[in-house]
Amino acid sequence: MSAADVCVVACAEAFRGDGEILAAGIGGAITVLAARLARATFEPGLVTHDGVCLLTGDIPPLGAAPEVVEGWLPFRDHLWLVLNGRRHVMLGASQIDRHGNTNISAIGDWSRPKAQLLGVRGAPGNTRCDPTSYWIPRHTPRVFVEKVDVVSGLGTDRGAFDLRRVVTNLAVLDFGGPGGTMRLVSAHPGVSVEEVVAATGFELDVPESVPVTRAPTEQEAGVLAVLDPDGLRERELA
Repeated sequence: MSAADVCVVACAEAFRGDGEILAAGIGGAITVLAARLARATFEPGLVTHDGVCLLTGDIPPLGAAPEVVEGWLPFRDHLWLVLNGRRHVMLGASQIDRHGNTNISAIGDWSRPKAQLLGVRGAPGNTRCDPTSYWIPRHTPRVFVEKVDVVSGLGTDRGAFDLRRVVTNLAVLDFGGPGGTMRLVSAHPGVSVEEVVAATGFELDVPESVPVTRAPTEQEAGVLAVLDPDGLRERELA
C-alpha cells in the first residue's frame, strides 16, 4: 500500500452512494482512477466516460481506449447533465478557504495579479448545479487560505449546491463544521492531526476523535494494479 493508493481510495469514497450519475475526475490520474475504482467495486451504477465524449462500458486502464462503448456523450448532452445536477465532479484548486470557495483563476490582486492561472472555467456552474469534491495533492497554507484571491468555485457561504469532500495528500475533509466550514474527517496513515492543522491557513474544525483514513481492501488493490499498471498515480505525490 502506498500513500497514492490511500488517496485514490479516499477520492473514490466521495462517489459512494451516487448511483446512476456521471462521475467526472478532472485534473490528474488520481481523480480518474477514483471514479473508475468506485464503479468497479462498491458503486457499479456510476456512469464513466473516456474524458471526451464516449461513455465507457468497460473500465479501461489509464491511457487505454475502452473496448466497450455504452454511448456517445456530445457536449450539449454533457452540459444538460451539469445543469440538471446529474454529474459529480472532482476538481482541483490553487486556493481553497474554510467554506470551500476555490480559486483557479489568478493569484494576487485582481487588477494586477502575480500569476494568471486557468480562469474560472466551468467552476461556477459545477459548484452551483452539481455535487462537487476536490483533490488537492499538496496540502499547504498557500493552498488552504483564509480568503481566496478570486472566487472561481462557490463555497457553502455562496450557494454551492453540494460540496462533498476535499481529499489531500494529508487528510480527508468535509464541510460539516459550524456554518458549513471545513472539518477534518480523517488523517492519512502516518500523518498526525497536528500536521494537518499546521498545513491549513485557517482555523480548521477538528472533532475530538479523528480516525485514520482507511487503506484499500485486497480487492481494491487488485483493481488499482489493473487500472494503473504503470503507477501514474504515484507521480502526483512525488
